[in-house]
Amino acid sequence: MRSDLNRLKRIAPPAVLAFSILLLILVFPQESVQAGLKGVVIWWDVLFPSLFPFLVISEVMLGFGIIHFCGTLLDPMMRPLFRVPGSGGFVMAMGFASGYPVGAKLTSQLWDARWLNRSESERLIAFTTTADPIFLIGAVAVGFFHDVRLAPILALSHYGGAFVLGLLMRFKSRNEVAAPPPENEGMPLIRRAFEAMHRARLEDGRPFGTLLADGIRSALKLVIVIGGLVVFFSVVIEVMTLSHVIATLQLFAGGALSAFGLPAPLAAAVVNGLFEVTLGAQTAGQSIPGVPLQAQIAVASFGLAWAGLSVHAQIMSLVSHMPVKYAPFALAKLVQGVISGVIAYFAWYIISPQQAEVSAWIPNGAVDSGWSAMQIYFPLAGVVFAGTFVLIGVVYGGYRVVRKLAGGH
Repeated sequence: MRSDLNRLKRIAPPAVLAFSILLLILVFPQESVQAGLKGVVIWWDVLFPSLFPFLVISEVMLGFGIIHFCGTLLDPMMRPLFRVPGSGGFVMAMGFASGYPVGAKLTSQLWDARWLNRSESERLIAFTTTADPIFLIGAVAVGFFHDVRLAPILALSHYGGAFVLGLLMRFKSRNEVAAPPPENEGMPLIRRAFEAMHRARLEDGRPFGTLLADGIRSALKLVIVIGGLVVFFSVVIEVMTLSHVIATLQLFAGGALSAFGLPAPLAAAVVNGLFEVTLGAQTAGQSIPGVPLQAQIAVASFGLAWAGLSVHAQIMSLVSHMPVKYAPFALAKLVQGVISGVIAYFAWYIISPQQAEVSAWIPNGAVDSGWSAMQIYFPLAGVVFAGTFVLIGVVYGGYRVVRKLAGGH
């Protein structure tokens, strides 16, 4: 009897929620269809072309052992800093450069290859789930806030918040047995890396054509799932707005913002970002009389780090075959949102738009002059990709110096 009651408690909330959404769709059928069409446009115009190539390439790189090569090289840095194998460094760089949900996809592949245990997978997914540079700069800074000079603040708060979260999460599950380090530790590091790549390539054994075909099939399945989730949440947000549920949530969010000394009118951005990251950032970028831009940037940074329930659903669909729980992931993203919001708020005093210059890797007026996303994306992605490795190296170097000064080994 008790087990039946516990089962009912687990099933009842999602069942009631699903039934409520169904009723709202029936009440607002025309609006639901229009919202679904908007979701399809977002998926087809933005998400499909930006995600599909990276998902295919990740499968090919795994088959050729490139991830194993990078993992062996980065292992001496990633284990002391984040308590994850060196392959996590590659996932981190790719996640930062490619955006959600590439980090989760690569983590899933490493789990399948038995390179990660449960706790390492949970931690890695949490702090590598980030937006890509072109979204931060092209969509948010330029498209929503209409000022590319805000890009340094957004990038610092977003990727800095993810990095800090990774350092904090190293203390989670300290008693769990870590994944074993690479074999042949007595060899020179670069030789071990090439040996790991060669061994992985032999174990995989698929020719390039097969790898490419498998990567395309896997990527198509994933982007279709992502598209379905985008359409679903577009409809959910629309019917919840029409039924005044969103307005009720905004009242609570406004009170929470006021308690933290932030303007209550930004509640709409918080609530919209709770469900969908793009909508939240767009709302935060709207001009609101009496609301300082500093507060808008802080709220936008919070929403970008939280990533929205739509992205959360994408992540959970990717790791559904893994023993990864949603609650720790959601809590981690909430903590990252707070960290990123705080960084953005105080970074304003250092690099406000009046002081910030347009970065050298964004040609002046490039966005307004018709440059394509790819022309801007690749330099930005390269900077983020390389910068991630440099940042890891700098922090690791400082860590080793402190240990030596403290008499450690």
